[in-house]
Amino acid sequence: MNKQKRQEIFARLQADNPTPTTELIYHSTFELLIAVILSAQATDVSVNLATQKLFPIANTPEKILHLGEIQLKRYIKTIGLYNSKAANIIKTCQILIDQYQSQIPTDRKALQALPGVGRKTANVVLNTAFGQPTMAVDTHIFRISNRTKIAPGKTPLEVEKKLLKVIPEQFLQDAHHWLILHGRYTCIARKPKCNQCIINDLCEYPYKELSDGQS
Repeated sequence: MNKQKRQEIFARLQADNPTPTTELIYHSTFELLIAVILSAQATDVSVNLATQKLFPIANTPEKILHLGEIQLKRYIKTIGLYNSKAANIIKTCQILIDQYQSQIPTDRKALQALPGVGRKTANVVLNTAFGQPTMAVDTHIFRISNRTKIAPGKTPLEVEKKLLKVIPEQFLQDAHHWLILHGRYTCIARKPKCNQCIINDLCEYPYKELSDGQS
């Protein structure tokens, strides 16, 4: 895919959704961090259902530690991997209190040192909370990057590095939100909605005519 196509793709995505953001519901950087930890291998909808009950009760490291791991599990038990996530959240809260005065660190290395925080989670927090032009490559972004040929790669890290290199600078801040939303609602995994896609004519997916039921 050439530079001109990528420029037009992101220009259209921007025009369609000028101020994209995560669909996770949060009201502080700490709440965002917890929500993103919970969202691993889970839907944003399921996380929001759990946190709308959890956060009014416990939305700071101190309050979650006071709640305790057993009680925390009761709030998040509808989310996949809730046992390990609860344990990681408790450990992360203790570290935030002991090392960061209950504040969320703003650099990748410190974030990834927190239990339950991988590269993708760190990228989401750095981008959404701190305005850094990072690229959190989830299954949607990985699929779209390869399917459309915007930035094909064999691993999420390879795709991430390629996207950061090829996406025009003026679109980098919001690019990961646009791609996630596009993958969640239009360029879906099993049968992409190519006939509803605003970048259909720019996409280099070779089977798009077959996938939209028009051929």
